Amino acid sequence: MPNTKSTVNVKINTKVKEEAVTLLANMGIDQTTAIDMYYRKIIAVKALPFRPEPIQSNSEQLLSAVKSKSIPNIKLHADKNGYAVVDTDKHPELLEWVAEG
Repeated sequence: MPNTKSTVNVKINTKVKEEAVTLLANMGIDQTTAIDMYYRKIIAVKALPFRPEPIQSNSEQLLSAVKSKSIPNIKLHADKNGYAVVDTDKHPELLEWVAEG
């Protein structure tokens, strides 16, 4: 069977693409090679090469981040738009966490 080529067209978030392209370039791999490697791995293992996980809600992400940073578990209050309201005088560590991401 001849080694024919096929084109794959995908739409992806621009920032995701740019970050991936930069990381791949640092590894000496272009996008085409990376996607080819990905497809070959799917074929080899007959599954995705990672386990998909559900996307966490903002509340779940915040709770997980707070737990991972050993920030005290405090009760947060929300404004009418659902945004967390934090007294930064009482909890400056949360302001630092938000600023650092």
